[in-house]
Amino acid sequence: MNYNWNWGIFLAAEPGGTGTYLKYLVVGLGWTLVTALAAWVIALAIGSVVGTLRTTPMPWVVRLGNAYVEIFRNVPLIVQMFLWFFVMPELLPKALGDWVKQVPPPWGSYIPAVLCLGLYTSVRVAEQVKAGINSLSRGQGMAGTALGLTLGQTYRFVLLPMAFRIVLPPLTSEFMNVIKNSSVALTIGLLELTGRARAMQEFSFKVFEAFAAATVIYLLTNLVVVFAMRALERKVRVPGMISASSSAGAH
Repeated sequence: MNYNWNWGIFLAAEPGGTGTYLKYLVVGLGWTLVTALAAWVIALAIGSVVGTLRTTPMPWVVRLGNAYVEIFRNVPLIVQMFLWFFVMPELLPKALGDWVKQVPPPWGSYIPAVLCLGLYTSVRVAEQVKAGINSLSRGQGMAGTALGLTLGQTYRFVLLPMAFRIVLPPLTSEFMNVIKNSSVALTIGLLELTGRARAMQEFSFKVFEAFAAATVIYLLTNLVVVFAMRALERKVRVPGMISASSSAGAH
């Protein structure tokens, strides 16, 4: 069977009356980016704290951090997405739960998607931060103690600045994963890029054109992230700690 390609479909009006299919996909990209960026802020903040706590000399804190990581790491992302969207409102006090259920779209899907992606990714960030701190020599922590710094000050001024420089390449990969994982949010009704590509193929019956465009947009978006983060890596690289070749190879 021959498929009739029609690349001009992107200039056709979509049924919702918002403009062309091309604009429809670009708006979807916007939702993908705002979802990924908000989730990344949550992931970086929580993951940095959890990863740091897992390297402290306090056993009970380490155990709590390990439990957090194991819980979120071993449950599939799509299951967590459904839990945040369908189950969490039922666990809240009735008045608050009813209010959450009545949040109009797309915010009713956006907020659970951001929270889910943020917490899911935070455990991966925590692993990277822990690995970065553990890769440093013990002498750096001992030097902080010798200077009279408290444990918190040693982490803040000595260990974490170095650790983040070391783990910047794998953190770039995690940020790219957040962008790609945001496509799971279509399962709870968020019309991000993948969701809009799917809607486009249902409206126009041009499945190959719709998903070819989505693929190209994802590719270009992640390439921008890669080049921007490589520039940042070159700027903050500490000589002798991470080489240009290892940085590039991490991608």
